[in-house]
Amino acid sequence: MAAPLTDDAVGKTVVDADGKKLGLVAKVEDGTAAVDPDPSLAEQVLAAVGWEGEDDEDYVVTEDMLQRVDDEVVLRGEL
Repeated sequence: MAAPLTDDAVGKTVVDADGKKLGLVAKVEDGTAAVDPDPSLAEQVLAAVGWEGEDDEDYVVTEDMLQRVDDEVVLRGEL
């Protein structure tokens, strides 16, 4: 199992198992990440400085969907 999702994941890029960029972690709460599929430059800067936020177009990533969390949040291939 991958490392748990924590506030440290905010601002990280989410990629699929093939390395395709899927979005940016906007917020983490109770092991669930809100991922913005098309973050604006302003949203990227806010996430980089730790200001969390989410909006209606975000999608959910849970810990059981993860392959690993390092510089990126990498999803498992068999979702």
